[in-house]
Amino acid sequence: MSQTAVNEMKRVNTAGRADVRKLCVTGMLSAISFVLMFLDFSVPFIMPTFIKLDISELPALVGAFSLGPVYGVIICLIKNLINFLVRTTTGGVGELSNFILGAVFVYTAGLFYKRKKAKKTALIGATVGAVIMAIFSVFSNYYLVYPIYTAFMPMEAIMAAYQAINPNVHNLWDALIWFNMPFTFAKGMLDVLITMLIYKKLSPILKGNR
Repeated sequence: MSQTAVNEMKRVNTAGRADVRKLCVTGMLSAISFVLMFLDFSVPFIMPTFIKLDISELPALVGAFSLGPVYGVIICLIKNLINFLVRTTTGGVGELSNFILGAVFVYTAGLFYKRKKAKKTALIGATVGAVIMAIFSVFSNYYLVYPIYTAFMPMEAIMAAYQAINPNVHNLWDALIWFNMPFTFAKGMLDVLITMLIYKKLSPILKGNR
């Protein structure tokens, strides 16, 4: 067997092992992400009680950095599919919203980091991702999520929940811009902060360098 053929076999075997590792890491991060969804909680006096805070995008953000932006989106998808099958209380509306926003967030962050792998780039990319996610949340909620969610909770009740916190909220646009947009940004930045603190230690393990 020629040396060229041997080298090609080694390359294929190495690529195969890398793919298997990526699949295993994706599964592990998806499972962690799903578990973190259970740790959601309301933020009284800041957001209506039907909107929860969690850090379940954290593993997806880590995955987007360590494996690539597409893997981050896949982790968001798997997490929400499992949650939909196991414990949804919104008929899939909550999972749909979580996936859309999470995918926008982690894909943007991962794309920045893929082009230049540096801590500063990761921070910039994740921050930009959080901004885009926050802005996108206004339109996705207005045109997609809330129209579906009204099948479970009347719009009057939704608006009353917002107005109980701020009586100056007159319509859904007000609610989404004054409440959901800054809340979504803050939620994203919480994920960014934790990721910046832990990623350096996790990266070698996730990439198989240890």
